[in-house]
Amino acid sequence: MDLKTKEEIIQLYEGHFQEEMTAFEVLPASGSYREYCRIKSKNHQAIGAWNQDVRENAAFLEFSAHFFEQGVAVPKIYAVNDAKTCYLLEDLGKLTLFDYLSRTRELEGFSEKIVNVYKKVLRELPKLQITAGKGINYDYCYPRAAFDKQSMMWDLNYFKYYFLKLAKIPFDEQALEDDFQNFSNYLLDAESDYFMFRDFQSRNIMLREGQVAFIDYQGGRKGALQYDLASLLYDAKADIPQTVRNELLEFYLDELEKYQAINRDEFKAYFTGYVLIRIMQAMGAYGFRGFYEKKEHFLKSIPFALENLKYLLENNNIPVELTELFHVLDAISQSIYLRKIGLQDDALTIRITSFSYKKGIPEDPSGNGGGYVFDCRAIHNPGRYEDYKQLTGKDQPVVDFLESNSDMADFLSHVYGLVDHSVKMYLSRGFSHLSVNFGCTGGQHRSVYAAERLAAHLREKYTANVLLSHREQDF
Repeated sequence: MDLKTKEEIIQLYEGHFQEEMTAFEVLPASGSYREYCRIKSKNHQAIGAWNQDVRENAAFLEFSAHFFEQGVAVPKIYAVNDAKTCYLLEDLGKLTLFDYLSRTRELEGFSEKIVNVYKKVLRELPKLQITAGKGINYDYCYPRAAFDKQSMMWDLNYFKYYFLKLAKIPFDEQALEDDFQNFSNYLLDAESDYFMFRDFQSRNIMLREGQVAFIDYQGGRKGALQYDLASLLYDAKADIPQTVRNELLEFYLDELEKYQAINRDEFKAYFTGYVLIRIMQAMGAYGFRGFYEKKEHFLKSIPFALENLKYLLENNNIPVELTELFHVLDAISQSIYLRKIGLQDDALTIRITSFSYKKGIPEDPSGNGGGYVFDCRAIHNPGRYEDYKQLTGKDQPVVDFLESNSDMADFLSHVYGLVDHSVKMYLSRGFSHLSVNFGCTGGQHRSVYAAERLAAHLREKYTANVLLSHREQDF
């Protein structure tokens, strides 16, 4: 985020809340060209967004106002600048469904706890699509008002030119084009008078106080119910086990029948088709960002997508002949080159966790045991003071306190020395896992700060997979 953009967002924040900013954090880049930050002052905090695409902003702001009025859990819009290029919205926290899924899965696999959170999401989805979707002004949709023939062909050609060609998958151009036409015609026969979120995936679903909320629906438009369900259940990096997908599909259909009657077999056939077009759209994005723009982290989703394709090809229930398309998809699913892309290497994984001693020392989910446990309770505790009780070790006032009113720096210097020694030895001997835990009384201030600092230190110094979690702050 450049200085001019930062100043513009701060000016909007301070003008709206009539308070001086005390903390400004640039948030990690997403798959789009929008930029986000978290801003805090004495009594308020908000997310600041900047996007030069005014029409996309208008869609997001219009949909947000409508859904908020309908009681859907979306961020409240606080302020928008005159140029409509930046705006302030409610901060829904830092825990996405994907984050929760990743952390919980590390500890206990794809447990019933995770399945129950997905069921919370699926209870809300038909409400969002059907009830709250009524009355939306689709004139604001961008770039199209509906997921129509043109939209489908854009996605299919995006897949062809940015994935197939760049991944060097051979195909008959005319035969594939004919199948694209037939495939899109079939999908258009599905009932489509509903709100389609478009990017209904785990990174766009927030978890807060036991409830779910939604962000990033600016690409929404009119479409079929199956598309968003496909986006959620076949979200590549979420890697939901197929048995769980089948269970969640049936759960969604049970919820949907509370709103309207459906033919389950027909719904499932269309669902397979929408899963395929969603996967192809996602692959086009992986190819554009990864192969074309050389952003390698986008390629890491490809192996997961291949497994999804393999299952769908083996369980195809689409009643349309699509010979060349399925030939191409089969070639993709069997490509040795693509299967190697994005797979994790043998780099060391360092798992850093903050915790409260009241709830016990975390177990090592790698199964190796061992690792470090550092006790932060001898360090001056900001949690004893009223000004800091509602904050954490990631908030700037707590950071300032620990760096100026405690011996945390000296404590961490010893931690760095011990952990650095182990990391160097583990790397040289090809070990795969190291755990480091920081405990304090509540798992909120000192341990969180120490874990954050060690993670930053190790990420800067070593080529390793550093996984950071704050156990007592998880959903």
